Amino acid sequence: MSPTATFPARATRSRSPPARRIFTCSTQRHGCGSDIMAVQTRKKKPTPLGSDVAGESSTPLHIQIRESIRNQVRDGKLIDGTGRLMTEAELGRHFGVSRITIRNAIAPLVNEGMFDRSRGRGTFLRSNQPENWVGHLMGFSETIRDAGYQAGAKILQQGMTNRHDAAVREQLRERAVWQLRRLRLADDTPIAIEHAFYPPDIGLELEKRDLVSIIMYRVFEDELGLAIKDAQQTISADLADAGSAKLLGVKVGSPLLAIERVTFGKDGRALELLRAVYLPKYFRLSISLTRRH
Repeated sequence: MSPTATFPARATRSRSPPARRIFTCSTQRHGCGSDIMAVQTRKKKPTPLGSDVAGESSTPLHIQIRESIRNQVRDGKLIDGTGRLMTEAELGRHFGVSRITIRNAIAPLVNEGMFDRSRGRGTFLRSNQPENWVGHLMGFSETIRDAGYQAGAKILQQGMTNRHDAAVREQLRERAVWQLRRLRLADDTPIAIEHAFYPPDIGLELEKRDLVSIIMYRVFEDELGLAIKDAQQTISADLADAGSAKLLGVKVGSPLLAIERVTFGKDGRALELLRAVYLPKYFRLSISLTRRH
């Protein structure tokens, strides 16, 4: 006996059409004479969770995303040059999850002090910011280490040059000077670009040393016998151009903190002219003021 297939009765015209299903069907002719319905479900699009977030895991998704945000921010990702975290909507698209999941992931990071939330402005990275660098003559490495970071550098340019502006010639009183341009790092994250100029005799001595890990003022005093008296420093706001934006990993036009400093020896000689731009999230100016009577 051949197997038989039982089908539901044909719908009458008075009935409304059946609801449309979310799957498609194809009819295959079986050798026994019966009709077999093969269901072909729609495939879900893969979710862009990232390499450190797995959709199929025993760890809740918001916890995985929380740790992913923590790790990526430490690598300088997901935040802009001001320390502002991507919005919940942007993070939702980045991870392919809902805003509620993102909110549940961020809340513990705010509670533990990694981020500060500002209504109407966003969520910002709370960083260890040196507050006492105004009024104290310190180099980058000393300042950053005091703030709890590991200081580092990448050499961008070094050597003798006579291509500089009048301010350099006026301060150093040299037509040709020795220059050193470095990308400065805090825990391997780029946070500043320094361009320093030195008299030739000092520059040629510096060239003999490790310019990646050098603590400049200590070399001046301990190795070169140059006693430092004081410095004149100007602080201003600046905007990142294409070159600095690329080096610092921010958008063109991002705000930067700019300084120009001339350091003098006890004999009044200018030892260094330094121009630098910093990511402002890493620095906070703290100045004591007194009222004039």
